[in-house]
Amino acid sequence: MQGQDWTARAGELFEAAMFGGDTSALGRSDDVLDAVEAPLALARGKVLHIRFLNDHTEDPREPALFERAAELFRRLGDAAGEAEALFWTGCWHQVVKGDGTTCTPYFERSYALAKSAGDRRTMSYAIRHLGFADQEAGRLDRARERLTESVTLRREIGFAPGEAAGLVALAHLAAESGDLSSASRHLDEAASVAASCGADAVSGWVEEARTAIGS
Repeated sequence: MQGQDWTARAGELFEAAMFGGDTSALGRSDDVLDAVEAPLALARGKVLHIRFLNDHTEDPREPALFERAAELFRRLGDAAGEAEALFWTGCWHQVVKGDGTTCTPYFERSYALAKSAGDRRTMSYAIRHLGFADQEAGRLDRARERLTESVTLRREIGFAPGEAAGLVALAHLAAESGDLSSASRHLDEAASVAASCGADAVSGWVEEARTAIGS
């Protein structure tokens, strides 16, 4: 429900409850407003996360927004929305707080819900970050399986910028494993995919990885 659609519907339900005595309209009002608030909270949290990536300044509103979005999507029965909100909650724990343990249940629940909803994009995010948790814990084979699954999912749905980013992650993992040949191959492929879709930021990550890896 967008724009004036939800404001008009909320107004109708308010009048039905206020003047018509229809108390059931109150519950329907909650549903209308929750359906607006949930994606808005998620979007605001994501903006704050990108700001953190740019300036490394933590904003305490970020986790609260993601948790509120997850709660509202759950109430609405929107598994895909809840999965995305749970992923970003886990991402806050992992990326902002540097907590590779607390994030894991959020990613696992996100992956399961996204799979049930057929949302392969969110699945690709959740499994990618589970791979990062494995990598941090030294489980490199498991990390490789999960990062590869993420790239495959993104390739299947045509999410080219995400595919390129995933290839960069695989390159770093290959280098950490001592496989510089695979690292170089992943970076070459990432560069090609990023250039094809105009993902300039990812192209920059490729060059940074080449410098770091010596590829």
